[in-house]
Amino acid sequence: MSHAFFGKLNGSWHRQALRTFMVIVVAHLAEHLVQAYQVYVLGWPLHQARGVLGQVFPWLVHSEVMHYGYALIMLVGIWTLLPGFTGRARSWWLAALIIQFWHHIEHALLQIQAITGHYLFGAAVPTSIVQLVIPRLELHLVYNTLVFVPMMVGMYYHLFPSTSEAAAMHCGCALHPART
Repeated sequence: MSHAFFGKLNGSWHRQALRTFMVIVVAHLAEHLVQAYQVYVLGWPLHQARGVLGQVFPWLVHSEVMHYGYALIMLVGIWTLLPGFTGRARSWWLAALIIQFWHHIEHALLQIQAITGHYLFGAAVPTSIVQLVIPRLELHLVYNTLVFVPMMVGMYYHLFPSTSEAAAMHCGCALHPART
Protein backbone atom coordinates (compact mmCIF):
# COMPACT_ATOMS: atom_id res chain seq x y z
CA MET A 1 0.00 0.00 0.00
CA SER A 2 1.28 3.41 -0.87
CA HIS A 3 2.10 6.32 1.41
CA ALA A 4 -0.68 8.33 -0.30
CA PHE A 5 -3.25 5.66 0.56
CA PHE A 6 -2.30 5.69 4.26
CA GLY A 7 -2.32 9.47 4.18
CA LYS A 8 -5.91 9.49 2.93
CA LEU A 9 -6.92 6.66 5.26
CA ASN A 10 -5.73 8.74 8.21
CA GLY A 11 -6.83 12.04 6.68
CA SER A 12 -9.84 12.63 4.48
CA TRP A 13 -11.00 8.99 4.64
CA HIS A 14 -10.42 8.58 8.40
CA ARG A 15 -14.03 9.19 9.47
CA GLN A 16 -15.44 6.58 7.08
CA ALA A 17 -12.62 4.11 7.79
CA LEU A 18 -13.27 4.40 11.54
CA ARG A 19 -17.01 3.96 11.07
CA THR A 20 -16.53 0.84 8.97
CA PHE A 21 -13.96 -0.61 11.36
CA MET A 22 -16.10 0.12 14.41
CA VAL A 23 -19.13 -1.62 12.86
CA ILE A 24 -16.98 -4.76 12.53
CA VAL A 25 -15.65 -4.39 16.09
CA VAL A 26 -19.09 -3.84 17.65
CA ALA A 27 -20.62 -6.73 15.69
CA HIS A 28 -17.87 -9.07 16.89
CA LEU A 29 -18.22 -7.96 20.51
CA ALA A 30 -22.00 -8.41 20.20
CA GLU A 31 -21.44 -12.01 19.08
CA HIS A 32 -19.47 -12.68 22.27
CA LEU A 33 -22.15 -11.01 24.39
CA VAL A 34 -24.88 -13.10 22.74
CA GLN A 35 -22.89 -16.27 23.33
CA ALA A 36 -22.45 -15.39 27.02
CA TYR A 37 -26.19 -14.61 27.24
CA GLN A 38 -26.99 -17.97 25.70
CA VAL A 39 -24.91 -19.76 28.35
CA TYR A 40 -25.56 -17.72 31.49
CA VAL A 41 -29.13 -16.45 30.96
CA LEU A 42 -30.73 -19.03 28.70
CA GLY A 43 -28.79 -21.92 30.26
CA TRP A 44 -27.70 -23.42 26.94
CA PRO A 45 -24.86 -25.94 26.98
CA LEU A 46 -21.59 -24.38 25.78
CA HIS A 47 -21.52 -26.44 22.56
CA GLN A 48 -24.93 -25.00 21.55
CA ALA A 49 -24.13 -21.39 22.50
CA ARG A 50 -22.64 -20.15 19.26
CA GLY A 51 -23.75 -16.52 19.12
CA VAL A 52 -25.88 -15.35 16.20
CA LEU A 53 -23.71 -16.21 13.19
CA GLY A 54 -22.66 -19.48 14.79
CA GLN A 55 -26.27 -20.65 14.81
CA VAL A 56 -26.32 -20.39 11.01
CA PHE A 57 -22.66 -21.32 10.46
CA PRO A 58 -21.68 -23.59 13.40
CA TRP A 59 -18.18 -24.20 12.04
CA LEU A 60 -17.34 -20.52 12.73
CA VAL A 61 -17.24 -21.07 16.48
CA HIS A 62 -14.73 -23.91 16.17
CA SER A 63 -12.57 -22.39 13.42
CA GLU A 64 -9.18 -21.34 14.76
CA VAL A 65 -8.45 -19.86 11.33
CA MET A 66 -11.48 -17.56 11.61
CA HIS A 67 -10.62 -16.52 15.17
CA TYR A 68 -6.98 -15.89 14.28
CA GLY A 69 -8.03 -14.01 11.13
CA TYR A 70 -10.28 -11.72 13.16
CA ALA A 71 -7.52 -11.10 15.73
CA LEU A 72 -5.18 -10.21 12.87
CA ILE A 73 -7.76 -7.92 11.22
CA MET A 74 -8.22 -6.15 14.55
CA LEU A 75 -4.48 -5.74 15.03
CA VAL A 76 -3.94 -4.42 11.50
CA GLY A 77 -7.02 -2.18 11.70
CA ILE A 78 -6.03 -0.55 14.99
CA TRP A 79 -2.42 -0.14 13.83
CA THR A 80 -3.41 1.22 10.40
CA LEU A 81 -5.78 3.84 11.84
CA LEU A 82 -3.42 4.90 14.68
CA PRO A 83 -1.69 7.71 12.71
CA GLY A 84 -5.04 9.53 12.45
CA PHE A 85 -5.22 9.92 16.23
CA THR A 86 -3.59 12.71 18.24
CA GLY A 87 -3.07 13.55 21.91
CA ARG A 88 -5.18 11.69 24.46
CA ALA A 89 -7.06 9.82 21.72
CA ARG A 90 -3.79 8.43 20.39
CA SER A 91 -2.71 7.26 23.85
CA TRP A 92 -5.94 5.32 24.36
CA TRP A 93 -5.92 3.91 20.81
CA LEU A 94 -2.32 2.81 21.36
CA ALA A 95 -3.37 1.05 24.60
CA ALA A 96 -5.97 -0.88 22.58
CA LEU A 97 -3.25 -1.79 20.06
CA ILE A 98 -0.97 -3.17 22.79
CA ILE A 99 -3.77 -5.26 24.31
CA GLN A 100 -4.80 -6.50 20.86
CA PHE A 101 -1.20 -7.45 20.11
CA TRP A 102 -1.25 -9.82 23.11
CA HIS A 103 -4.72 -11.09 22.10
CA HIS A 104 -3.27 -11.80 18.65
CA ILE A 105 -0.35 -13.72 20.21
CA GLU A 106 -2.81 -15.90 22.13
CA HIS A 107 -4.74 -16.64 18.92
CA ALA A 108 -1.51 -17.36 17.03
CA LEU A 109 -0.64 -19.86 19.74
CA LEU A 110 -4.06 -21.50 19.33
CA GLN A 111 -3.67 -21.53 15.54
CA ILE A 112 -0.26 -23.20 15.72
CA GLN A 113 -1.67 -25.90 18.00
CA ALA A 114 -4.64 -26.47 15.68
CA ILE A 115 -2.33 -26.82 12.68
CA THR A 116 0.22 -29.10 14.34
CA GLY A 117 -2.14 -31.14 16.51
CA HIS A 118 0.27 -30.68 19.45
CA TYR A 119 -1.58 -29.08 22.34
CA LEU A 120 0.13 -27.24 25.15
CA PHE A 121 -0.11 -28.00 28.83
CA GLY A 122 -1.36 -31.55 28.19
CA ALA A 123 -4.72 -30.22 26.99
CA ALA A 124 -7.06 -32.18 24.74
CA VAL A 125 -7.72 -29.10 22.58
CA PRO A 126 -5.77 -25.98 21.57
CA THR A 127 -5.26 -23.93 24.73
CA SER A 128 -3.95 -20.41 25.22
CA ILE A 129 -1.84 -19.24 28.15
CA VAL A 130 -4.49 -17.18 29.93
CA GLN A 131 -7.05 -19.92 29.20
CA LEU A 132 -5.32 -21.91 31.94
CA VAL A 133 -6.90 -19.44 34.39
CA ILE A 134 -10.01 -18.16 32.58
CA PRO A 135 -12.31 -20.46 30.56
CA ARG A 136 -12.35 -19.79 26.81
CA LEU A 137 -15.86 -18.31 26.54
CA GLU A 138 -15.17 -15.80 29.28
CA LEU A 139 -11.63 -15.16 28.09
CA HIS A 140 -12.76 -14.13 24.61
CA LEU A 141 -15.31 -11.78 26.12
CA VAL A 142 -12.67 -10.34 28.47
CA TYR A 143 -10.09 -9.83 25.70
CA ASN A 144 -12.56 -8.19 23.35
CA THR A 145 -13.83 -5.93 26.15
CA LEU A 146 -10.28 -5.01 27.20
CA VAL A 147 -9.57 -3.92 23.62
CA PHE A 148 -12.96 -2.26 23.12
CA VAL A 149 -12.89 0.00 26.20
CA PRO A 150 -9.69 1.93 25.35
CA MET A 151 -10.86 2.10 21.73
CA MET A 152 -14.06 3.81 22.90
CA VAL A 153 -12.18 6.22 25.16
CA GLY A 154 -9.84 6.96 22.26
CA MET A 155 -12.82 7.52 19.96
CA TYR A 156 -14.37 9.92 22.48
CA TYR A 157 -11.22 12.02 22.67
CA HIS A 158 -10.88 11.84 18.88
CA LEU A 159 -14.44 13.06 18.34
CA PHE A 160 -14.18 15.71 21.07
CA PRO A 161 -10.55 16.91 20.95
CA SER A 162 -9.03 19.79 22.86
CA THR A 163 -7.97 22.84 20.86
CA SER A 164 -4.36 21.66 20.59
CA GLU A 165 -5.41 18.12 19.67
CA ALA A 166 -7.81 19.43 17.01
CA ALA A 167 -5.05 21.59 15.53
CA ALA A 168 -2.88 18.49 15.08
CA MET A 169 -5.64 16.39 13.44
CA HIS A 170 -5.53 15.70 9.70
CA CYS A 171 -9.09 14.38 9.46
CA GLY A 172 -12.60 15.72 9.83
CA CYS A 173 -13.68 13.37 12.62
CA ALA A 174 -14.16 16.00 15.35
CA LEU A 175 -17.85 16.55 16.10
CA HIS A 176 -17.53 20.02 17.60
CA PRO A 177 -15.42 23.13 17.34
CA ALA A 178 -12.27 22.49 19.37
CA ARG A 179 -12.23 23.54 23.00
CA THR A 180 -9.54 23.54 25.65
